[in-house]
Amino acid sequence: MQLNNKVAIITGAASGIGKEIACEYARQGAKVVIADLALEAASATANEITQAGGKAIAVAMDVSNEAQVDQGVAAAVAAFGGVDILVSNAGIQIISPIVDFGFEQWKKMLAIHLDGAFLTTRACMREMIKAGKGGAIIYMGSVHSHEGSPFKSAYVAAKHGLLGLAKVVAKEGAKDRIRANVICPGFVRTPLVDKQIPEQAAQLHISEADVIKNVMLKETIDGEFTTTQDVAQTALWLAAFPSTALSGQSIVVSHGWHMQ
Repeated sequence: MQLNNKVAIITGAASGIGKEIACEYARQGAKVVIADLALEAASATANEITQAGGKAIAVAMDVSNEAQVDQGVAAAVAAFGGVDILVSNAGIQIISPIVDFGFEQWKKMLAIHLDGAFLTTRACMREMIKAGKGGAIIYMGSVHSHEGSPFKSAYVAAKHGLLGLAKVVAKEGAKDRIRANVICPGFVRTPLVDKQIPEQAAQLHISEADVIKNVMLKETIDGEFTTTQDVAQTALWLAAFPSTALSGQSIVVSHGWHMQ
């Protein structure tokens, strides 16, 4: 029970990586807040956790909406008494060449990935500082926090931006024992990635099998997808780490795709 009685807010936790992290945290004793744009799906995840013996609530949260973020964090504090861990995981993907990338789509990508990370960080840091118990902030980056790929200009820019945000949070938060780190997974077989396979096949004029083998997994050491459990175990380790010795860092979980 590495997170016994800790309170964790996880955005984008109704499915995929976020849901896996929420379930793992609950198994380790955390009280989890499933924050998601899709309240019905978030409630279903919270119910799964509760039925398995854990403690969870669902809150509706558009992470790019300042009022919704502040209200969601306030709801978590009202329900569980504080915030110890934030996992800023919510994200989307839009595949397009730069020359065809609409400005509204660019702004939407940055709003969800970067504005959302900032707004949830600000709200949670305020509560962590007020409580005086320290805390852990974990951003869901990507190998694309370190690498570039065609047709992903906004995504790559946003994921690079999370590295800078984490470094500033680490420096500002140290005096209050607040740590900030970034998990950088390789391709994880989630609905977000499944959606990219036909999109990339169309852009590159190759088969979907070739997208998987020669684009997504080409640079790995073993030709394997990263799993949601790989990421969840990394998120558990970062949340449970006992000191600010590990802060302002990025941890790449990618089957060797990017080696620092």
